[in-house]
Amino acid sequence: MNEMNDRITKLEEELAHTVISNEELSSELIHCSKRIEQLERKIAMLESRFSSLEDNVEAPLPNQKPPHW
Repeated sequence: MNEMNDRITKLEEELAHTVISNEELSSELIHCSKRIEQLERKIAMLESRFSSLEDNVEAPLPNQKPPHW
C-alpha cells in the first residue's frame, strides 16, 4: 500500500508541475500574441507611410533607365 501512495504522490507532483508549466506557457503565448498585434499595426502604419511617400516622389525609380537612353 505504501508503494501505491508513493506512486500517487509522484503523479500528483508531476501533475502540479505540468499545470504550472501550462499556465506559464499560456501567459507567454498571450504576451507574444499582443506583441505580434503591435508589430502588425506598426507594419501597416509604415506601409501606409511608404505608400504615401511613393505617391509624392517624382523621380524615376532606381532600376529604370533615364528617358534619353
